[in-house]
Amino acid sequence: MKKPVIAIDGFSSTGKSSISKMIAKKLALIHLDTGALYRGVTWFALQNCLNEDGSINTDQLFSSFDQIELEFKNDDGELVLFLNHIDISKAIRTNEVSDNVSFIAKQKEVRDFLLESQRSLAEKGGIIMDGRDIGTVVLPNADYKFFLTASIDERTKRRYMELLSLGIEANEQKVKENLMIRDKIDSEREIAPLKQAEDAIVIDNTNIDKQETIERILSYIKDF
Repeated sequence: MKKPVIAIDGFSSTGKSSISKMIAKKLALIHLDTGALYRGVTWFALQNCLNEDGSINTDQLFSSFDQIELEFKNDDGELVLFLNHIDISKAIRTNEVSDNVSFIAKQKEVRDFLLESQRSLAEKGGIIMDGRDIGTVVLPNADYKFFLTASIDERTKRRYMELLSLGIEANEQKVKENLMIRDKIDSEREIAPLKQAEDAIVIDNTNIDKQETIERILSYIKDF
C-alpha cells in the first residue's frame, strides 16, 4: 500500500513543523519543512544579495539561483537543512531571517524555484509537508490536508519561548508585531497566499498542546 501524502498548512508558530516531525516519526513518513527552504533562500540573500542600504536585491537573488543548493540530510532521524553543504538549521531561525522571509516567500521567482523540488519529493508518497500553501498549491491532491491556527497571543508566547531556547535574544512585543506583519504579508500576497484549502480540516490549538494536536490529526488518518 502506498504511504499517504499529508499537507499541513497554517499560521506561524502554530507548531506546524514540530507537530509534522512527530507525526512523521509515528507513521514512518518523511517530513519536509518547506518554511525552512524559504528561510534558506532568505539567509542566502542576506549574506550575498544586499543593496547598499541593507535591503535585499531581488534581481541579484534571482540571478543567483544556480548558486543555491538546498538539501535536507538525515541526522539521527531529523532532517537538517544544508545550503551548499553547510548546516544552516540554526542560522535560519534568527530574527533577521524572520523579518525578511515573508518578503522573499512572496516573490514568484522564488516560489517557482522551490515548487518543483517540493512536488518531486512527494511523488512517491510517504511524506508529510508543512508550510502555507501546501494543500492549495504545492500538493493540491494530498491524501490528507490540515490547517492549524491559534490566537496571536498564544503564538507570540510560543515563538518567544522558542527563540529563548535557541539562545536568541528577543522582545515579546516585537515578536508579536513580527508575527502580525508576517500574517498580513502571507495572507495578502498575490502568489500562493496563506489560506485554508476547501477540503482541509481546521484545528485550532490555542488551548491544546502539541500532543493533543497530534492525536487529533491522527484520528482523521485512516487505512494506514
